[in-house]
Amino acid sequence: WEQAGIALPGYDVEAVSEKAKEEPGWVHFGIGNIFRVFIGGIADGLLEEGVLDRGITCVETFDYDVVDKIYKPYDNLGLNVILHGDGTREYKVLGALAEAVKAQSSDPAQWNRLKEIFAGKSLQMVSFTITEKGYCIDPATGKLDPTHPRIIHDLENPTLPQSAPGILVEALARRRERGLPPFTVLSCDNIPDNGHVVKNAVLGMAEKRSPALADWIADNVSFPGTMVDRIVPAATPESLAEIAAVLGV
Repeated sequence: WEQAGIALPGYDVEAVSEKAKEEPGWVHFGIGNIFRVFIGGIADGLLEEGVLDRGITCVETFDYDVVDKIYKPYDNLGLNVILHGDGTREYKVLGALAEAVKAQSSDPAQWNRLKEIFAGKSLQMVSFTITEKGYCIDPATGKLDPTHPRIIHDLENPTLPQSAPGILVEALARRRERGLPPFTVLSCDNIPDNGHVVKNAVLGMAEKRSPALADWIADNVSFPGTMVDRIVPAATPESLAEIAAVLGV
């Protein structure tokens, strides 16, 4: 690995993964390229510094194949390749992605695991990179879109939600019922006033379920605004060939 110029994790990957599985602290929805490399890279750096003591729990709400094709076959590890302005590349194996779960209510094993995660007292934050459409907001009003197929489904089946707002509200409702502290909801999508967007989506869903639940969420849940402007392009055959030639693999 050293001869190939690839840095390996300086922390115990298995230990931080097990810690996350036993006591999840940070859950992320939308586990594609930008998450794995940019946000996963931040978590990797925090693990290297000793600021974090566990990895991220990765949850996919839409493209379930990502879990089966990109996470599980590679033990949730990834190779972060950074192309610098001078043309040089930096390589690092990321070990911050502890577990990959499908938010698929039709799969009992996956759904029960997700419920376990959200029932954990240790959970502090749920973050998102699900693109603007993932919040099911009506662009004209800025409010939850009641005509969206997933929202219609979730209002009829609140304990088996399919949308991100529906899953969040169900998770928060369960924590409220059990007397557990809420978690911070952090959108990392590059959309204007993203904290307000996700808050509108969650409160819009909660109000349709229970005004008391909506009031509890409004009083207790934090929806910070963020500014994220990063790109993580998909690898091309040409870039893979060039990297392979350099690494000899």
